[in-house]
Amino acid sequence: MAITAAICTSYKLQVLSGIHLSTDTYKFALYTSAASLDSTTTAYSATNEVSGTGYVAGGATLTGFVTSSSGTTAWLTFNNPSWASSTITARGALIYNSTQANKAVCVLNFVTDQTSTNGTFTYQMPTADASNAIIRLA
Repeated sequence: MAITAAICTSYKLQVLSGIHLSTDTYKFALYTSAASLDSTTTAYSATNEVSGTGYVAGGATLTGFVTSSSGTTAWLTFNNPSWASSTITARGALIYNSTQANKAVCVLNFVTDQTSTNGTFTYQMPTADASNAIIRLA
């Protein structure tokens, strides 16, 4: 199995079709190294999602939906998701839109297992700019 970081191809088409809105609810689900996620992922699935103290299936609701642009690149970012008092081991994540039938947005690969042991597990969103933002369209 493998997790390959990518903006999901289905998301790109759906953005052009006006399906994903700033008022929708976006979620951040964590996955184990056994997960198979990539650009062809179309929707959230609980298969190989992490389980552990402090983590609920489906992941965390993302807040802070912010869009911006510079030059020919537009981007979208969120606040950092976190799970307090958690014991989690995750290799990757899926951002998905729970308002729109759990449609996939993007896949993240952490490269190595990231863990928390009775502590806070936080994913640090990259800098929100044209070169680094979590979701960029150029």
